Amino acid sequence: MTPSPPSAAQTSAPTIAAAYQACIQIARREAKNFYYAFLALPRAKREAICAVYAFMRHADDISDDESHSRDQRRADLNAWLEAWHQTAAGQPSSDPVFTALADARLRFNIPLYLLDQLVQGTAMDLDIDPARGFSPSPGTGPVRPFITYANFEDLRRYCYYVASVVGLVCIRIFGYSDPLAEQLAEKTGLAFQLTNILRDVREDAEHGRIYLPLDDLAHYGVRAEYLAGLRNGVNLTPKVRALLATTAKRAEHYYESGRNLLPLIDADARPALWVLITIYHRLLRRIEHRNFDVFTQRVSVPMSTRIAILLRLVRVSFNRLLRRGSAHA
Repeated sequence: MTPSPPSAAQTSAPTIAAAYQACIQIARREAKNFYYAFLALPRAKREAICAVYAFMRHADDISDDESHSRDQRRADLNAWLEAWHQTAAGQPSSDPVFTALADARLRFNIPLYLLDQLVQGTAMDLDIDPARGFSPSPGTGPVRPFITYANFEDLRRYCYYVASVVGLVCIRIFGYSDPLAEQLAEKTGLAFQLTNILRDVREDAEHGRIYLPLDDLAHYGVRAEYLAGLRNGVNLTPKVRALLATTAKRAEHYYESGRNLLPLIDADARPALWVLITIYHRLLRRIEHRNFDVFTQRVSVPMSTRIAILLRLVRVSFNRLLRRGSAHA
């Protein structure tokens, strides 16, 4: 019997190695804080993490493309997710991200529902009616709606989908046996996301998104449109600083979960998680050191600091190898 000719999808599907390499390139170009932690992972785990990142990055790009309407972005995201489901079900794909992620999912037993929740997290802003936000007082300017969250519990639910789920996916790749690791991974993701929220207050507000709870804003007497209008730290009032300090204190609390998570994951993945926690916590400390002026310029961890963190990791690892060698001499 003459075999059937291969389909277009089969002939254009990338090899697993090429697919992972494409994901690594995306992570190297876009991941910033994350990528330096990825370098500390064994190859198979590093490739899998990069595949997850590239998948999440693409979903984010679709959701954030303001050249399309919200309805169009939602439709595009749904079509993209359906294409992913087909690949996850075993159909070959020409998309290297799908190809790599399908392999990583099977290799590390990542539940499909968690990957769906990653996409759900990127789309949450598309599913929120901006009208639920509030507008300037009469006579102060044009009405401008904001995407807002009523209280910290509402914000925490948002953070679960956009950050804690990432942690739950990552620990599948890192490896763990104690179920407590899942709770700690959720809280560690929350610490990272609260840090991101602080760093991006100005940018988010300019796009009509306020990720500081409304009850916190009301408590400190800060209006959303005031945050959106800040262009530098000159008009940064004590009330705004106190508002941002409240979020920082919450983040500091959840970083403790990250430190407790470290000994629960496989030893070969601990250095990567340590780097990630250290870089993000250093970012939070820089925000605090600037007295919460995240408006004059975007706060980041300098390249020199990231390299110093990696060198410290290399030095500690080298010293451990020397001690082991001495013990066996």
